[in-house]
Amino acid sequence: MRVRPATEADWDRIAELTVAAYVDGGFLTAGDSYIAHLSDVETRARASQLLVAEVPTDDGAAVAASVAVTDAGGPMAEVARAGEMEFRMLAVAPEYQGRGIARAMVRHIIGVAESRPEIRALTLCSLTSMTNAHALYRSEGFRAMPERDFFLPEKSAQFPFFLREV
Repeated sequence: MRVRPATEADWDRIAELTVAAYVDGGFLTAGDSYIAHLSDVETRARASQLLVAEVPTDDGAAVAASVAVTDAGGPMAEVARAGEMEFRMLAVAPEYQGRGIARAMVRHIIGVAESRPEIRALTLCSLTSMTNAHALYRSEGFRAMPERDFFLPEKSAQFPFFLREV
């Protein structure tokens, strides 16, 4: 597996796998308003560093996962503060889940954060129901910080916040 920057040629696949990961995983319903946001890869690509995980196939390689990475103050940042880097919408296509791809992507992002002296922490927020993801984040050194949970009043929804110092 290799993590690389996404190209415009990847955008349709990223939209497909991200929506599938959220809907097939039971985290959102197909009619949820957030689906449009997950599908808008062009905006994500222009407003963040969009990465993909590529896995070898018999035909060459396939995009199996994607994630958006941004610094505090960037257009895609929701929870990062000064000196923090944030990642969002980490999604692994359902057919590639359970192979360590999400962990490899998280470790790649940690490495990027550690290589930047101005970054002191890596942050994210997640859906409450994504308990497997929460376990992954904790195993990679993230800690929950309920005092920084993200709240969307229009959905009366709270999203657990995680931070890892680098």
